[in-house]
Amino acid sequence: MGSVVLPHLRTGWHVDQAILSEEDRLVVIRFGRDSDADCMRQDEVLYKIADKVKNFAAIYVCDLDEVPDFKSMYELYDACTVMFFFRNKHMMIDLGTGNNNKLNFVLEDKQELIDIIETIYRGAKKGRGLVVSPKDYSTRYRY
Repeated sequence: MGSVVLPHLRTGWHVDQAILSEEDRLVVIRFGRDSDADCMRQDEVLYKIADKVKNFAAIYVCDLDEVPDFKSMYELYDACTVMFFFRNKHMMIDLGTGNNNKLNFVLEDKQELIDIIETIYRGAKKGRGLVVSPKDYSTRYRY
C-alpha cells in the first residue's frame, strides 16, 4: 500500500527537483523497485510515518527500473535503499554497518526510522554532513 500512496519520482529531472526544491525539510528517497518485497515492506513503514515527519521531512519513492540514472552515481546495488538529502546536499549517517551513504536494509520499526530521520534533520540544520545514528545496527544485521 505504501508505494501506491507515496509520491513517485518518475524521471531523473523529478529526482533532481525534489532534492533542489526543499529548503527547510529533509528529503528522504527510497530507491528500489516497487515490486520488490523488501521495498514494499520499507514503503509501508515510510507511508505510516509520513504524516508524523511531514514538518521536517519529505518522503519520495523512486523505481530504479524507471530511473536508472542514479544507480552508478549513488552506488545503488541493493534491493532497497533509502537516501537522505538536505538543501541539495547528500546527508550521510553512521549506522555502524560501514556504509555511511545510505540505509540499505529494511527498517520495520516506525519509531526507529522516525528517530533516524529526526537525527539527520537536526544534524543537517547544524551544518553537519555526517551524523551518528541513535542506535548501532552493526550486530543486528549480518552482511
